[in-house]
Amino acid sequence: MNDKLRTTAAAAALALAATGLLPAANAEAKPAECPTLNSSEGWYGDNKARIDALIADHCEDRHKGGKKPVAVFDWDNTVIKNDVGDATFYWLLRNDRVRAPEDGDWATTSRYLTPEAATALGEACPTGVRTLPTATDARCADELLSVYGSGATTGGKTAFAGYDHRRMEPQYAWLAQLLHGWTTRQAASFAAAARAENLAAPQGATQQVGTSRVTGWVRYYDQQRDLIRTLQDGGFDVWIVSASPEPVVDVWAKGVGIDPSHALGIRNTTDHGRLTSHLKGCGSVRDGEDALITYIDGKRCWINQEILGVQGPAAERVQPAARRQVFAAGDSDTDISFLRDATGLRLVLNRNKNELMCRAYENGDGRWLVNPMFIEPKKRKTSAYPCSTTGYTASDGTAQPVRRTDGSIVPDQLDTVF
Repeated sequence: MNDKLRTTAAAAALALAATGLLPAANAEAKPAECPTLNSSEGWYGDNKARIDALIADHCEDRHKGGKKPVAVFDWDNTVIKNDVGDATFYWLLRNDRVRAPEDGDWATTSRYLTPEAATALGEACPTGVRTLPTATDARCADELLSVYGSGATTGGKTAFAGYDHRRMEPQYAWLAQLLHGWTTRQAASFAAAARAENLAAPQGATQQVGTSRVTGWVRYYDQQRDLIRTLQDGGFDVWIVSASPEPVVDVWAKGVGIDPSHALGIRNTTDHGRLTSHLKGCGSVRDGEDALITYIDGKRCWINQEILGVQGPAAERVQPAARRQVFAAGDSDTDISFLRDATGLRLVLNRNKNELMCRAYENGDGRWLVNPMFIEPKKRKTSAYPCSTTGYTASDGTAQPVRRTDGSIVPDQLDTVF
């Protein structure tokens, strides 16, 4: 029956019910069928079927007015191929949009920047300018690119130190902090310009930044756009949580039907409408302390606080199952905490990240789905993941075994989905 005939039949049934010639119960329209993913292309094994089944388990409740089940996606290399933070940073350097630090003091841009890095940046970049001429000053651009991209100076000195490796990644945070002096709207306009360039560039394109060639393209995953739409149609409350600056994530999230109100990223504090080099806090971390961002355990905090309504220090802790996200998707160790919190399914795109793949392949509760990347998937990792020795990065940065909740050690895992 086509849509027109179906509508006509429903109207006739309602009319008969109104006359009393048909029982009112028979006149009630049946619930719409639960939505399913459009295509099987790119989905490994029974991953698509299991996602469809999860949506079916929840979608029949979508018209009852109750609390919606929550789905949370990481952004970079989970919903898209490549990194929108990187794309924006490269655009800033190519277009002279990084403002000079206050009083020429690079230490003001991050409390974790080492003295060696601050000195290297001060020597490489000019002072007494409003914005740095990084489009033409290759030495300055190279130093900024090295500190951001590798966490070291061009001379090989460590650029950041003194932070909790489960709550903060100062290289990621530094991009947000280098937006200081601009408004949120201006930062979004920079991201929009970078987005247009990277979507228009051919797959595999590179671009020149300083003396380096860097990635110059980004693509949305069609499968993830379809998954997000299907979850939304099935009654899920769908969110993005990224370790890129929030104004950047907001711009990109619109491309998969996610409103900025449902996109979380690194948030700057503001002063008279302009972004500062300090960051918003979560849980027990106050604004301006710059100690916790949307990264590993920090993602858990921001999800609990902003999505699930958990306030104060409790936001940093695992919540009861009824107060957690049902579905989660990620690609990196940076996503491990909020993925583990998901009570339904946890979708992992395989980028050969140690802790994530150790937990996903062990699959202790049967809720982990491993899928190759949808564009340029990784080849099989030839050696086992070092779960039993060095797969976990501790708060102090040391490599340790990956442990289960009970403290027992996860054995090494082989790469089987690629």
